[in-house]
Amino acid sequence: MLHAIHYLPILTTILSAAFASSLLYRWRRRHSPHLAWWAFGIATYGLGTLIESTITLAGNSIWLTKIWYIAGALLGGYPLAQGSLFLSWPRPFAKKLTVASLSLVIVASILVILSPVDVSKLEPERPSGAILMWHWVRLLTPFINLYAVFFLIGGAFRSAWRHYKERGHLYRAWGNTLIAVGAILPGIGGSMAKAGMVEGLYVGECIGLILIWAGDRVCSMQQ
Repeated sequence: MLHAIHYLPILTTILSAAFASSLLYRWRRRHSPHLAWWAFGIATYGLGTLIESTITLAGNSIWLTKIWYIAGALLGGYPLAQGSLFLSWPRPFAKKLTVASLSLVIVASILVILSPVDVSKLEPERPSGAILMWHWVRLLTPFINLYAVFFLIGGAFRSAWRHYKERGHLYRAWGNTLIAVGAILPGIGGSMAKAGMVEGLYVGECIGLILIWAGDRVCSMQQ
């Protein structure tokens, strides 16, 4: 039975489209690599919630679930982490790490596409990676997520502390804290989804996106 919370990804998709558009506009003005990665990341974030919305309204399918897994589990935080990498670390290091990490993401995505599925585990109203019969493919996801945790969440907390110590940039300390907390919430929701409570993921995605957007705007106040 569908409840109001199952329609929450529709709102998240709309917010993602607006946020990604604003980031793309800023990238066109400044051509900063981190803005390009962030725009791509929010776009894939929105793609994941768009698929959730489609499944809620029109029903599920094997391909919808596979694309959702790639957009959500593999690309959910990775492009945002790449943006933080290019923003806060030396450019040569960022480029080398991008080659290695992106190769893993591409390989994992191809394996998800090729994996046979257990149709009996396909739920009609919500997606789940449990349909993948190559269970070992899902073991690649934590490595990508840890990468995102280190550079996105860890990087945001690191920047928040640095700006806090400088005192003159307290607004950026608060902004980075909002980004870090916002990035944590979808991960918590993802853990709940694996336990069968996908509704927790929907709430975490929506609130997390709002906090990340708010943090980005706070950090950009004097730019």
